[in-house]
Amino acid sequence: MRVLVADDSVLFREGLVRLLGEGGHEVVAQLGDADALLDGVEELRPDLAVIDVRMPPTMTDDGARAAGRLRERHPHLPMMLLSQHVETRHSVALVAGGGFGYLLKDRVLRVDDFLEAVRRVGAGGSALDPDVVGALLARPALSVLTGRENEVLALVAEGHSNASVAGRLHLAERTVESHMRSIFGKLGIADTGEHHRRVLAVLAFLGNRRVT
Repeated sequence: MRVLVADDSVLFREGLVRLLGEGGHEVVAQLGDADALLDGVEELRPDLAVIDVRMPPTMTDDGARAAGRLRERHPHLPMMLLSQHVETRHSVALVAGGGFGYLLKDRVLRVDDFLEAVRRVGAGGSALDPDVVGALLARPALSVLTGRENEVLALVAEGHSNASVAGRLHLAERTVESHMRSIFGKLGIADTGEHHRRVLAVLAFLGNRRVT
């Protein structure tokens, strides 16, 4: 993929560029502030943008707010947010569009997991840090779901496939598929072909509400 990297830390940015290059991706730009990020995407049209949540000019949530603007302008642009600490103000709206990841920077040190998350997000999937998922939860669980179904959906929210969920919970993949069918039914998510049902289920999980 052609990847644009936006992070104000030169050292961390250079590390990301090296990891992405070793993973077979082409880094088309390295940028250090939110304004340059917006301009860079318009000019270069990358396949994926990797964005630090906190960047100049204010060093608060400039990167996350820029990501929100990019989602409005380029709804199909995959984005991966990175942060030193969990900050969730803008995350649920970005998850809704798919092609979105949010990892804590410590997770980047797990190189294989990071590159897999990059691949998944670039392909239109999701990759949410477990700590981010925990912070996004409005309540401990969706009461309409069983305990096991909540466990399955929590892993789906992190971006795991059915096979990966099965491995982590020591279940058969067909059992996970059965749980997902039950989850869709209980949350009122019909297979209309117009929406990504897994994304809608994740949104219900993060916002703790029934999809209508």
